[in-house]
Formats: sequence, C-alpha cells, structure tokens
Amino acid sequence: MNLFAILSNIGLPDVIDILFISMVAYQLYILFWGTKAFKALIGIVLLSGIFIVAKSWGLFLTTWVLQILWQVFVILLIILFQKEIRQILERFNPLKTFGLKQGSAADDWISGFANWAFDAAEKRIGAIIIFEKTDRMFDLITKGIFMESDPLPEILNSIFSKKSPLHDGAILISNGKILKVSCYLPLSTREDLPQKYGTRHRAALGLTEQCDAWVMVISEERGEILFAGDRQFKKVADKKELTTIIEDVVLVQKDVDTNIKGKIKSWFTSRYKIKAGVFALVFILWMVLAGQQNFEKKIDLPVNFKNMPAELMVSQPKDPKISITFRGLRKDVSLLNQNNVLTSIDLFSARPGTIFYNINTGNLTLPNDRIDVVNISPARIGLTFENKPKTNQSNKSSLEKAPGTVIE
Repeated sequence: MNLFAILSNIGLPDVIDILFISMVAYQLYILFWGTKAFKALIGIVLLSGIFIVAKSWGLFLTTWVLQILWQVFVILLIILFQKEIRQILERFNPLKTFGLKQGSAADDWISGFANWAFDAAEKRIGAIIIFEKTDRMFDLITKGIFMESDPLPEILNSIFSKKSPLHDGAILISNGKILKVSCYLPLSTREDLPQKYGTRHRAALGLTEQCDAWVMVISEERGEILFAGDRQFKKVADKKELTTIIEDVVLVQKDVDTNIKGKIKSWFTSRYKIKAGVFALVFILWMVLAGQQNFEKKIDLPVNFKNMPAELMVSQPKDPKISITFRGLRKDVSLLNQNNVLTSIDLFSARPGTIFYNINTGNLTLPNDRIDVVNISPARIGLTFENKPKTNQSNKSSLEKAPGTVIE
C-alpha cells in the first residue's frame, strides 16, 4: 500500500471524518478515565486492534472467532456502559458548547463565604457545596429541598450544623444564590483515589465527572478545604486563594472568554497533549482502514494513437484529452495517474476527413482488474484527418534554384 498516494488523495470528507472521531474518542476518554468502565473499554479497543491485524494478515480462524464475538461485544457495551451512554446523550448540546454564558449575580458574598469556609474547617464542620456553571444540576442530583437565599455565613452555619436536619448532603449555589440544600450526589467509580478520601470527596468528584460544575469540600476529619473540578482535586491554602478560585474559575468567566473565538482557542490549547495523542491514534487507524474503503477518483488523460497510416495526420483536435472517473478500493485507485493509465485509439481504418470514435473500457489499459470505470467524458471523440504535406518535392525544387559553389 502506497501511504503517500493515500495521503495525497485526502479530501474534505476525510478530514471531517478524522476530526469527528477524534472528538468522540477524546470525550469517551475523559468520561471513562479512572473508572472500571475504562479498563473494559481498553480491552475492547485491544480486541478490535487484534481483529484488524488478523483480517489484514489473513488469519481465518482468529477473524472468524472475533467476528462472532463482536456481536456479543455490542450487547456488552450497552449493558456495561448504559449509564455512561445515557449521560453522554443527556450532556450533548452543541448550542451550549459555543453559546454565551449567563451573567452572574453580584459577588459581594464571596469574601464572607471565604471567611466562613475556613472558620468551618477550623471547627471541623464537614460540608459539600456545589457551584453550578453552565450544565444544569437538577437532573444529576437527587432529593434535596428548595431554598432560595444568599450564601451568608449565618445561613450556612444553620444548614451545616450537626443538629440541623439539613446538614446531611450538599447545597447548590447558582448565580450567587443557594437554590437547593440536602442534595445527594452520584459517587465516583474511580479506583485510583487515595484511601483518605471519604464519601464527600467521592460524591464531589462523581458530580464533576458528569458536568462542568465545581464542588467545594470541607473535610471534617482533617479540617482542610478542597475543590473538585476538571476531574481532579485542588487543595486551598488560604482565604485569598479561595476567593480567587471562586472569582476566576468557579463563577462565570469574563466576557473575553465568552466569544466563540476564545472558546475554539481554549478547546485546542487545553489538554493539548491528550488531544494530540487521541488524534494521532485515530489518524493511524484511519490510515490502516482507508485502503479498504471504496473510493472514486477523476483523472484527465491524453488520448494516444496507434496504427495511424503513414500518409495521414490529425489536424483537429491537436491534443485530445478525456476525463475518466474510476472506482475501487482506495489502496488501488489512489495510485492511478497519467503514467500507469493509458488511453489509445486504433486508427488503422482512418482516411481523410472527420471520423468519430467511441471511447470505452476497451481503449484503456489499467494497472489491475480490480478497478472499475464509472464514467468517461466525452464518450465519443471526433478526429479530423488530412494528408501530410509532400516535403521531398519542395526540397528538390529549392535545391535546383540555389546558386552553385565557386572554389578559387
């Protein structure tokens, strides 16, 4: 297989195909990373690679077994990943990806909130607080009691007091307001979390794995404050850092980041190493499978003549050309060019005047018989013949008129 020939024939549909699968693969990687499902997904990917290699090498028995098992794999995918598949479908919203974010309420409460958080951590008061961004939380959290109020220290103390019936669970803050209290969150299924992280931490991380929210956790045992976001924990050192995180990361971003140009730039620059790796793997897979794809290619070819009578010449057209569309496997069709495809017309019966010739597959010489001819344009070509000029007589006359040579 000539890889250079395949690369030279990549078109816009191929680029869209590679980019789309790269985006899907990256989202699957982000969703499954660190979970039990990720290990199962890796196993299925490896088996798929073995199937491709076995088929290309002609391993009949291995290909046959994997082909039978592949039907079972589809059912296993639905059973094992039904929760993840549902989450992907629920979260898929192209308008949200490039749309403008909502404005936030006044942030006067942030300073008082930071003071309360470190005071609660010092008193070993456990708490979990959700900061909603663009993804809606109501479909991801369970139970909970509606409460619309400002996140003031007095209200937060009354909610997370151990004697309060509302302390067990998380509170939801959206646009600077408490909307819900005593909420239950989905637990993370990641197996690489340290043993020191308890239920609060797993609940915080579990929610961030399904949406773009950030969740703050106040540890009751260690008296520390952590933020769960972007699939990882960040420990907060002091009140100033907590205020900065809430203003610059958790709350709605500034207007400079809300335009489409900024979003596109951010998509390419964030986690660029992972995205580049996923793109490289998808591109390699495309190159492996592209040779087996049905492909069409159009080539403009000159028309060659054979068996032309010696006394005749073609006066019109001077350099006839035809356009031919070929179809076949990409690995075969992509190699076609003017050097390995020949077109010829037999002029054995030619005579002076205009003669029309039909162009069909009989006039073509192809590298192999696996390539089909879809269209030939024009399918009929007219050639005008005339006798060649008699140059011998004219040369003789010119010699007779030439003056002789004088030798002194």
